[in-house]
Amino acid sequence: MAAAIFWHDGKWYEDQQPKLLGPMDHAMWMATLAFDGARAFDGLAPDLDRHCARLIDSTRKMLLEPTLSAGEVHDLCLQAVRRLPHDVPLYVRPMFYAMRGFVTPEPDSTDFALAVYASPMPEPRGLSVCFSSYRRPARDAAPTDAKAGCLYPNMQRALVEAAGRGFDNAITLDASANVAELATANLWIATDGVAMTPACNGTFLNGITRQRVIRLLREAGTEVQETTLTKADILDADEVFSTGNYGKVLPITRVEDRHYQTGHVYQKARELYFEFARSQPVG
Repeated sequence: MAAAIFWHDGKWYEDQQPKLLGPMDHAMWMATLAFDGARAFDGLAPDLDRHCARLIDSTRKMLLEPTLSAGEVHDLCLQAVRRLPHDVPLYVRPMFYAMRGFVTPEPDSTDFALAVYASPMPEPRGLSVCFSSYRRPARDAAPTDAKAGCLYPNMQRALVEAAGRGFDNAITLDASANVAELATANLWIATDGVAMTPACNGTFLNGITRQRVIRLLREAGTEVQETTLTKADILDADEVFSTGNYGKVLPITRVEDRHYQTGHVYQKARELYFEFARSQPVG
């Protein structure tokens, strides 16, 4: 596998990924796995420490006990990044998972693995999105306060549904039919120069890139509102864009049959984010 490296049980693997699970392992059949995703590109690793800290929090919310501290995970991630070419954009994915248990996991069976591999950064060419028929679960219906693999199958269905209609991604709603986020990223709009993003209500993660962009825009003098948004708010907006670890800040130029131009709020958010990223070298 080109431009990839893995760590498990004290060993680095560069030629092939280690095989970790069997049919009796808890994570294999009960989906007891927490992970996080970060980026490294151009010798930078923006907010990597915060992604590692969130992994620890997610792991405990999945009823597991981390075997490493956030600082130790962060150090392993940096070691992996330094072993790979700096001119290749990387996806950094540490994870904890359970090995034993029946229905509930045994916390002391938690294991750790790290995968860091080449993953191109998407170009900001403009995404097309539709409204999905699949919804985000309520906070009492799933572990929505964790970044966990078990939350993704419904979003996989949303993405397949969107692709079948000719769209790149899907806008998902919460149980009250308000806008939650995209299937794979947080959603934003701008109206009359005001940036707005759905208020975190426990149905989706308060993304680390989302938090960073909120702070950067406010510090630069742009009003940001975390609020309830409806389908009509999206369709009536001047701009629509997304934030997320995979693509950072990306424009959305079509929602259903409504077309948008990339506007100055999106452009400011993207410029501010990558200016911040340049202050986060791998070292």
